[in-house]
Amino acid sequence: MIEVCCAIICEGSKFLAVQKGPGSSHPMKWEFPGGKIQENETPEQCIVREIKEELGIEIQILEQWNSVEFNYADKYILLIPFICLVISGQLALTEHIKIKWFEYDQWKSIDWVDADFEVISKNQELLKSI
Repeated sequence: MIEVCCAIICEGSKFLAVQKGPGSSHPMKWEFPGGKIQENETPEQCIVREIKEELGIEIQILEQWNSVEFNYADKYILLIPFICLVISGQLALTEHIKIKWFEYDQWKSIDWVDADFEVISKNQELLKSI
């Protein structure tokens, strides 16, 4: 099982999602930014590092949501989501082709990577309380 963290970055009534490129493992799908936990790294350290690398910003972790296990054809992952706020920096894409702020009630209309869809589906009551 591969442990992966993602950040649900919130601002007001919106959350941030990023779109994968056409040559990625999930072409043109939307996801929450994040990545794999490295050896000797906590999930919290991982998400702070990944967001700095992928988006060029510093975040503050507010809380951890319920994790989701997902079995893709080529890998089995544990996706650990964190609710976060931007504390400094300017958003810059390094790995994705697009970034967008979505209203909370738009989540069902987004073409998500499967595991990210499960995170929102499993935690939708928490999403309403942000």
